[in-house]
Amino acid sequence: MKNTNELSDYLSIRNALFSEVGIGISANTILLLFHTFTFLLQHRLKPTNLIIGLLALTHIGMLTIMGYIATNVYVSQDLWDDIKCKSIIYLHRCLRGFSICATCLLSVLQAITLSPRSSCLAKFKHKSPHQILCSLLFLWVFYMSLSAQFSFSSTAISNVTSRGLVFIAESCKFLQMSYFLRHLFSILGAFRDVFLIQLMALSSGYMVVLLCKHKRNVEHLHSLSSKASHVERATCTILLLMSFFILMYCLDCIFSSSRTVWNNDHVCHSIQTMLSNAYATTSPFLLLSSEKQIINFLKSFLGKRAQI
Repeated sequence: MKNTNELSDYLSIRNALFSEVGIGISANTILLLFHTFTFLLQHRLKPTNLIIGLLALTHIGMLTIMGYIATNVYVSQDLWDDIKCKSIIYLHRCLRGFSICATCLLSVLQAITLSPRSSCLAKFKHKSPHQILCSLLFLWVFYMSLSAQFSFSSTAISNVTSRGLVFIAESCKFLQMSYFLRHLFSILGAFRDVFLIQLMALSSGYMVVLLCKHKRNVEHLHSLSSKASHVERATCTILLLMSFFILMYCLDCIFSSSRTVWNNDHVCHSIQTMLSNAYATTSPFLLLSSEKQIINFLKSFLGKRAQI
């Protein structure tokens, strides 16, 4: 009976992981293609569209790595050498860092877009895509400079009983660092994450205040109602995106901090893996929901299918 339950849990987790990967890659691909075709047709690249496109591409990379890991764990179960172990871990960390930085910058950009002309943020409204990209790269370098420990704290281990924290496979683990280094990197990582999340929270709070003011003054903006509703819809979508990101981040932190309690339990580790990639899977649906062109196309397509 116990073996049957374990097999059922194993199959359920495997199917959930592969479903998350498949759905996430498909949705991010649609989002990326939509913004690519929009740019090719309009010959105009908005800063927010640039960030969203890069975010979708980054999430495709993250989910592809997750699919490769899931295939290794649940299908092939190959042994990894040290170079492969370090490369996979660091590449995933690079993409995850880029995703966090892009999400943070997207929130700031939307706050700038929504800000009135009299605001001190108005002077940043007409920044070129090149300047926006430089800002994103600066944030990413800042993030990765405080994540350097992952490049040397992981290794391939043939002995599965060795002490370490399993990251993706039994043959690839984090080695225990010294007490000083472990706490130093924890403090630096906490400072990094708190800084980015506070930036998201401030920009999101600012957008909420501006939306409330817009609601009160909506009668005075009747002539601009079409444009205002589009900006408002996009802002609400990004606020929802920020809220979901922070929720998933907090849950991921809770599960990560409880790894020693699990004693590397396979089920709990798999749940953490799905939580850490839930934002990459869900974010394209939230972003696509604000695109009226896609919504109208889906309604038209579903309407034709219903008639058939």
